[in-house]
Amino acid sequence: MTSLSILMAQMNTLVGDFEGNSAKVIATLKAAEVEHDQPVVVFPELTLSGYPPEDLLLRPSIELRVAQSLRVICAAMTGSAYAVLGYPRRENGQLYNVAGVYHRGQLLGEYRKQRLPNYQVFDEKRYFSPGDSATVIDIGGVPVGLSICEDIWEEGPTAQAAAAGAQLLLNLNSSPYHRGKRNERWDLVGERARSAGIPIVYVNQVGGQDELVFDGGSFAVSAQGEVVAAAPNFEAGHFWVEFHRRDGYGTFAGLPVYPPLDELEATWRALVLGVRDYVEKNRFGGVVLGLSGGVDSALTLAVAVEALGPERVEAIMMPFRYTSQMSVEDAAEQAATQGVRHKVISIEPLYEAFMASLAEEFRGFEPDTTEENLQARCRGVLLMSISNKKGSLVLTTGNKSELAVGYSTLYGDMAGGFDVLKDVPKTLVFELCRYRNSLGPCIPQRVIDRPPSAELRPDQKDEDSLPPYDVLDEILRLYVEEDCSADAIIAHGMDSEEVHRVLRLVDLNEYKRRQAPIGVRITRRGFGRDRRYPITSGWTPGE
Repeated sequence: MTSLSILMAQMNTLVGDFEGNSAKVIATLKAAEVEHDQPVVVFPELTLSGYPPEDLLLRPSIELRVAQSLRVICAAMTGSAYAVLGYPRRENGQLYNVAGVYHRGQLLGEYRKQRLPNYQVFDEKRYFSPGDSATVIDIGGVPVGLSICEDIWEEGPTAQAAAAGAQLLLNLNSSPYHRGKRNERWDLVGERARSAGIPIVYVNQVGGQDELVFDGGSFAVSAQGEVVAAAPNFEAGHFWVEFHRRDGYGTFAGLPVYPPLDELEATWRALVLGVRDYVEKNRFGGVVLGLSGGVDSALTLAVAVEALGPERVEAIMMPFRYTSQMSVEDAAEQAATQGVRHKVISIEPLYEAFMASLAEEFRGFEPDTTEENLQARCRGVLLMSISNKKGSLVLTTGNKSELAVGYSTLYGDMAGGFDVLKDVPKTLVFELCRYRNSLGPCIPQRVIDRPPSAELRPDQKDEDSLPPYDVLDEILRLYVEEDCSADAIIAHGMDSEEVHRVLRLVDLNEYKRRQAPIGVRITRRGFGRDRRYPITSGWTPGE
């Protein structure tokens, strides 16, 4: 019997930080050698550059940085570990997404990624050329095949590796999270293993990178397609599996199967990790947000405190003449419950000063949404000024439903650096609030129970301007995430007039979304890098 001790290294890398990422690689190899003789350490896709490096890959110095990093790592490989490492490699003028196997500082072989995704958040054909052949390398007496991320989503590369004699496949990933993703991976990789008759180790990175969150969840699948070992989601760390081969047949042992997280818990943890890494990796000392007494800002505050701790979070209540006493009280209660710094700064004098300055320009015009937007912009000016002075990141609090239909104010409630709920529909906001309260007191119950309101005019409610959120969110899901036409959505039983109104609002407000801060992506398609629609357009979404 031949055995391999395989370390699935769920690393949290920083894009562009070749020195820091290389140091993590070296530290991981050294730690692995303490625990096992000749360990096989499998790192995520493009570990050296971080993922996704985007147009950093077009910089002329990329080759020098990769080469220098590999020299440093190889010089440090004085022990017995095998390193299966991802990085970009340029050859004959072509750039490839590569997995290399190194032992005692020597390159044993490289594999070039064959399937380059170019959909949703992925844009790899912009940068990479595809490989076309399998790579099988003897590692500790076992013929091991390599593949990278998207290769596993199509049948060809896995079958090719098995046909080339591989008795184990190592698949390096930088696979971002969306709701339901873990089960999709398990089912897909299980099918590949069964079809090719080969066991597979799937290693995924963890951490936040701008709007993307990588959830780890590395796992091993038997040749029969059964998940026999699985690491936890959203946790960086070292997770071991033992591979045993006898008479050409391989089995796994060692790591238990961590069960999939409940979808609400997974979404919560994705939001927390996305906020934490954005703040930490961009070196902000803390965050500041407007705490209105409403449900969106309440959830945003809860995520921020979980991500950073209360000492790094400041909440500003900015009341106006239309702000209810209930809102003031609920905001103060939540701030006290969570132990954050809490200030109350009225926008009344700012608003009056603006109105005085604009009096001549507004003469002859009736009050309308202009005055409502001015309230939001007064609040944006206050938050951005606090941000500038204190070096804190402004967290905006708009949700996906509002952003979709433009129920938000440019340079007002959209002013800030990171929108925690950008990809969270309003109905899911309520679910997440209830989930957070199930963990302990946090969000006042009447914040969840009261009808949503922007409180920009007397007795205002969101449903004065929008369909009920359960209806709105279903229309938006079908249009934005499923690409359904208006006719197809109506065929799902939705009111025709309401569908056309919502879809027109979505299309009209593309210009706002282009100017919105980024935020954590948790659905199959968010308003970010995976949805790119023109602002100026004659398109109609009927058919």
